[in-house]
Amino acid sequence: MRHFITLADFEKAELESLLDMAERIKKGEVKPDLSGKNLILLFFNPSLRTRTSFELAMKQLGGNVVTLNAGGDTWKLEFKDGVVMDGDAAEHIKDAARVLGKYGDGIAVRAFPRGTNWEEERRDPVIKAFLDHAGVPIINMESSLYHPNQVLADIMTIREYYGKDLRGLPVTLSWAYHPNPLPMAVPDSFLLGACIFGMDVRFLRPEGYDLDPEIMERARKLARKAGGNLKITDDFKDGLSGSKVVYAKSWGSLKYYGDREAEREYRQRYRNWIIDREKMEMTDGAYFMHCLPVRRNVVVTDEVIDSSRSIVYDEAENRLHAQKAVLSFIFSE
Repeated sequence: MRHFITLADFEKAELESLLDMAERIKKGEVKPDLSGKNLILLFFNPSLRTRTSFELAMKQLGGNVVTLNAGGDTWKLEFKDGVVMDGDAAEHIKDAARVLGKYGDGIAVRAFPRGTNWEEERRDPVIKAFLDHAGVPIINMESSLYHPNQVLADIMTIREYYGKDLRGLPVTLSWAYHPNPLPMAVPDSFLLGACIFGMDVRFLRPEGYDLDPEIMERARKLARKAGGNLKITDDFKDGLSGSKVVYAKSWGSLKYYGDREAEREYRQRYRNWIIDREKMEMTDGAYFMHCLPVRRNVVVTDEVIDSSRSIVYDEAENRLHAQKAVLSFIFSE
């Protein structure tokens, strides 16, 4: 039984096989048969692309899918072990996980961090509870640390424009201003994914916005293993010069984690961290990427995201095909 929690759990060759399958699915060369398989989608947070693409992927491959919104159309769940459940939560997550594991052949879970205690939330307690108790394959639809399905589609998109061998491809992962501190799952996963594939990664962020130290160290090791490179900088020219891809994303500062107002005040000094024409002109004709949703004229200007060098909708489309490949892999194990 294999789970799909982070790309870093897989060897590069395994991910290449998944991407090859996704591309064949997209071209109509192959259609996996998931008839008789039942997938449960459990959302603790909102979704547009992830929910739609997973539901359609499962249905188009002949399987069944049930979508639940935790705490909305399910009981409110308790996450901590050993707690006296005399509060709002009516059911413990270990009980919910065991029951859903009896109903479905696989469970996909989305659970963002709460933004209160990073040391607790970086352990991904919701995902871990399902791994420990469900007894079926678990797919991560975005957690505190990882968003593997998004980045699998991102890499699929990059391969469509630059070919299958991405070693040495200059790409920039750039922090961007946003009025609120956002989760780190997408930048974590893109950084790890780009390093797995040996890209020449420029991690461009202002002071105070490094990712979790363990993620950064893991990325360095993956880059060395793949013969790639990871450069960390806060200089626009240094981070953008020569890049072929600019991947923009905002995320919160670990320095102020749990103190939302202090973090909001701190980030005001970086309002100029917007991807605009001037910054894109520093690159080598780079394509612009973003996972969506995006705040236009805050994270990126209309001029950039609506230009011919923007491939954000290709990324979004490829979620469907990449996830079909993931589902085929998970249910064939």
